Amino acid sequence: MPTNGMESWAVDLNDVAAIYPFQGSEFILYIAGLAFWLYWHVMQLRHEAAEVERETAADSDGSHTKAWIEKY
Repeated sequence: MPTNGMESWAVDLNDVAAIYPFQGSEFILYIAGLAFWLYWHVMQLRHEAAEVERETAADSDGSHTKAWIEKY
């Protein structure tokens, strides 16, 4: 089922306007994808930095070792 109204590709393609939907929006989609990719990396770095900070704090006061020893 064609979305562009063409029944056959055996035509002069100079007469065909758009052959796929959303033609011309590639740059906008590229910018949106790039922005999402950068946002994801920033959020991942912040999350990992907070996790490292929590683990460093737990290492410095020894609370995680005490809990592990009490468990086993």
